[in-house]
Amino acid sequence: MPLPPLSLYIHFPWCIQKCPYCDFNSHAVKSGIPEQQYVAALLADLQADLNLLDAPRPINSLFMGGGTPSLFSPEALNSLLTGVKQRVELSPDCEITLEANPGTFESAKFKAFRELGINRLSIGVQSFNDRHLKKLGRVHNAEEAVKAVEIARLAGFENLNLDLMFGLPEQTEAEALADIHTAVSLKPSHLSFYQLTLEPNTYFYKFPPRLPEDESIFALQQACQRVLAESGYRQYEISAYAAAGYQCRHNRNYWQFGDYLGIGAGAHGKISRNLPRDIIRTAKPKSPEQYLKNPTAATRTVIPVDQLPLEFAMNHLRLKTGFNLNDYTRLTGLPADSLQPALDECIARGLLAEHRQQIYCSERGWDFLDEILEKFIP
Repeated sequence: MPLPPLSLYIHFPWCIQKCPYCDFNSHAVKSGIPEQQYVAALLADLQADLNLLDAPRPINSLFMGGGTPSLFSPEALNSLLTGVKQRVELSPDCEITLEANPGTFESAKFKAFRELGINRLSIGVQSFNDRHLKKLGRVHNAEEAVKAVEIARLAGFENLNLDLMFGLPEQTEAEALADIHTAVSLKPSHLSFYQLTLEPNTYFYKFPPRLPEDESIFALQQACQRVLAESGYRQYEISAYAAAGYQCRHNRNYWQFGDYLGIGAGAHGKISRNLPRDIIRTAKPKSPEQYLKNPTAATRTVIPVDQLPLEFAMNHLRLKTGFNLNDYTRLTGLPADSLQPALDECIARGLLAEHRQQIYCSERGWDFLDEILEKFIP
């Protein structure tokens, strides 16, 4: 049975400062970034993960996330990408994404990034409102956010994502719509539009800001989604909207239960070797200091077979298109009837729909995804 597509995620754990809402593995820079040492660690980490594969497999997408990867110099990223290509084949049309924050934009630097073969940029704007940016702890202002998009365009980036948040402290519907209209006017190819949530182990969770009421958040979300749809951005995932032909290949591979190598401090991966009994999860040390001491240290666990229906559904049902029952068997090695009776119950309740073996959330089910997934818990 053929194995799923393979992606590579590379984590960069440093930021200029830690945002109060952020629960990612990121750490404020205190005394410079050990670029050369970290690149060497990443390449050792990659080789250890490649040794887990039963046979060489090409990388179809590569995503550099964080943290703020754009804090690294073009020279460091050149060393990294050169080292990656020496160890594993990248497909000819490989999507290579770099996350960046507006506060780190320099024209020459981003032109150099483009010349390295990085062909997709994801800019963490979050808002175009200075008051909200300040409350979110961002280091840039609205003018710098717009300028960052201009710099990216001049550097040659045509495939461009903007991250935007809604449901911000004391945010009105008019303010959320202003953010969306500004974003659309910049003509990105992709938008990640997601609600601010108070995650454990964040400053906002410990000291909660005053957020809009749930009804207000839902109303402004719907209003913004109408603008996105009217502007040609199709929602294909819970928080992802794309112009035609610009869905994020890397993230789609996650949601379609594809495989991915995860390298860097705190990175996670999934590697299928022998379906269904040998699909492993990998996790790397979160502390940058510990990671640099031993980059090949990793926790590796086999996904229990009885957990596969939930794991598969939890990813695929984030997509508007859902999944095909044949793909379920191909990617898990399990027969389609192992999804029963969860499917039957959810379809009977109108939470899921089925058409020609394609299973997807109904309009009602889209708002009750957690309730659907409970049915797949073994």
